[in-house]
Parts: sequence; C-alpha cells; structure tokens
Amino acid sequence: MSGGLDWPGLMRAGMRGLGLRPDQFWALTPAELALMLGVEAGSPAMTRDRLAELAARYPDRPRETSG
Repeated sequence: MSGGLDWPGLMRAGMRGLGLRPDQFWALTPAELALMLGVEAGSPAMTRDRLAELAARYPDRPRETSG
C-alpha cells in the first residue's frame, strides 16, 4: 500500500492475532497497537555526524594488511 496505513492488515493483526473486539481495536491509538504487536520504534534518522562516524569505521577501500 502506498502512502498510508495498511488498515486491513492492522485489523487482522489486532482482531485475529490479538483477539481484540472491534470496539477495543478502534479505541487504541496506533502507538498502543504497535506496542501490543511488539513493533519496536525504528532507528532514529541518520545524521551527518553518525554517517561520518560510520564512514571512518567502515571505509569503502580495503584495509592494508601487513605481512
């Protein structure tokens, strides 16, 4: 689905998967439903500082080996 929530999928997960009644499902906030489904909060957005840290740690060129 593009640009929105997958309401049929969420309803299946809530009502079939969690056994919620429709009134219980619709009384939940999306955050509460996500918590009940075990959906973890996503990683924070990548910052320039974090990207620079990762680039320094994992350069695109192979490391030199001694020997």
